[in-house]
Amino acid sequence: MALEFYGKDDTSKNQGSPAVFIDRVTGEIVFQGWTETDAAVLAEISSHSRTAANESSVRLPARMKPIILKALEALDGRAPDRR
Repeated sequence: MALEFYGKDDTSKNQGSPAVFIDRVTGEIVFQGWTETDAAVLAEISSHSRTAANESSVRLPARMKPIILKALEALDGRAPDRR
């Protein structure tokens, strides 16, 4: 599988950044983000949608909206070449 990198949060510390990728084979978006560990937040999530054993919740900063939209548009075939 070859993921296409769409961007990362360049303001993150320690060079570990939330990032956005797309998988054209599956038509899915892959998010790299901060793992949510706050019990209250996880309980709130579970009250709406059960988290399966192979799932997790991650956080991405709102400032990444343009990168996320660019990846979504690419999956729709609307985005220009990202390079």
